[in-house]
Amino acid sequence: MDHETVSADHESHLEDPLGLSMSREGSGTAWQPDSTPVYGHHFMAADWMLMLHYSLQAGYIDQGSTRGDSQFTSMNWVMFMAQHALLGGQFTSRVMLSAEALTTGGKRGYPLLLQTGESVDGEPLHDRQHPHDLFMEVAAKYNHALAGDFALEVYAAPSGEPALGPVAFPHRSSASANPLAPLGHHWQDSTHISFGVVTVGLYTRQLKLEGSWFNGREPDENRYDFDFHPLNSYSARLSYNPLADLSFQVSYGYLKSPEELEPDISVQRITASGTYNRPLQAGNWATTAVFGHNIPSSGPSTSSALLESNFELSRNTVFGRLEFIQRTGSDLVLPVADAQSVFNAFVLELGYVRDFELGPTTIGFGAVGSANFLSGGLQPFYGSKVPLGGMVFLRLRPGAVAHTGHSH
Repeated sequence: MDHETVSADHESHLEDPLGLSMSREGSGTAWQPDSTPVYGHHFMAADWMLMLHYSLQAGYIDQGSTRGDSQFTSMNWVMFMAQHALLGGQFTSRVMLSAEALTTGGKRGYPLLLQTGESVDGEPLHDRQHPHDLFMEVAAKYNHALAGDFALEVYAAPSGEPALGPVAFPHRSSASANPLAPLGHHWQDSTHISFGVVTVGLYTRQLKLEGSWFNGREPDENRYDFDFHPLNSYSARLSYNPLADLSFQVSYGYLKSPEELEPDISVQRITASGTYNRPLQAGNWATTAVFGHNIPSSGPSTSSALLESNFELSRNTVFGRLEFIQRTGSDLVLPVADAQSVFNAFVLELGYVRDFELGPTTIGFGAVGSANFLSGGLQPFYGSKVPLGGMVFLRLRPGAVAHTGHSH
C-alpha cells in the first residue's frame, strides 16, 4: 500500500462525523485548536485505525529553600488509541498508562515548591507533585451526526476525565516541553484522572456543550488500582473554536468530598481558558491562558492563573510558564494559627530543549529553571524571598505526523 493510500485511509477513519479535525481532540473530551500538531505513530489493522502516543521526561530536579528537596525522577505516560466506524458514527477507545509511581520517588512524587493536593500516609502532600496513577485513562467515546449541523458525543470511563477545565497539562501542546506540573493543577484540571466518568455532549463545528457525572474523590496513594466511588459530582463545559488556531472553554464543577482527609468538605470549581496555536514553517507556537477558582464548603476561596507558551523552531524549543497562585496555610501544612490565612505567590519557569531525531522517535536534552516570588507571610517558612529551582532532563516522544482530518 503506497503512502497516498495510507494517508487517505488514516483521514477517512480519523474524521469526526461533522468532518472536524482529529487534531482538535485533547484530553478526555476537551477541545484544542485544529492546527495543534499531533505526535504519534499511526497504524492500520483491517478497518481499525490505531495510534500510539507517549511522553517520557527523566532527569535530576532540585528545589531550593528549607522546604525543598532534590532527586532523580521521571514523568511519563503512554497512550494507545483505536478508532473504527460504528452504526453510522465513530467509535474511539483509549488506554493511557503511567509508571510515575515507580519513577517519581514512590508515593510522595517529586519535589515542587508550593504544590499541594492529595495525601500520603494520612498526611497532606505539600511542596511535592504526586505521581499519576497507573491507569490514567481507560475510556470509550462515540460520536454520531444528528439532524442539521449537530452531532452527539457520549464518553464513558472507569478512569477518565469529566468536562471540567482545559485540556489537561500532560497533553497541552503549550506545556509539552515543560516537565514540571502547573501549581494551579488542583484549581484547573486535577479531575483529569477520575475513577468513574460519564459525559454527554452536543456540538456543532464551532460550539460544544457537555455535562458530566463523575466520582469527585481524588485518587488515593495506591497508584495501581481503580478507586471507585459513587458518581456524586457533576460539571458542565462550553467550548468554542472560532478559528483553526483558537480554542476557548468555560466550565463549572461540583466536586463532592474530593480530599480523603477532609471528607466533609466539597468544592465548587470555576475555570476559563483560551489556547492559541500557530503552525510555523519549521515548527509550532502554542500558548494557553487558564484561570481556576475553588470555592470550598468550608474555608476561604482561592484562585489561580496561568500563562504558558511553547515555541518550537526546527530542533529548538523555548518554553515558559508564569503562574499566580493562592494557598491557604492548611494547604501548605503551616502552623494551626495560619491555617485559614491566604498567601499569594508568583512563579516563573523558563526552559529550553534541543531535539535530535532517532528514526520515528525524537530525543531531546533540556533544562528548566524556576523562581518563586513569595509573599512576606510565606518567606519565614521557606527561608528565602525568592526560592529557586531547576531540572535538567531528557525527553523522548514520537515525531510529528502530518495534519489529519478537516477543519471548517
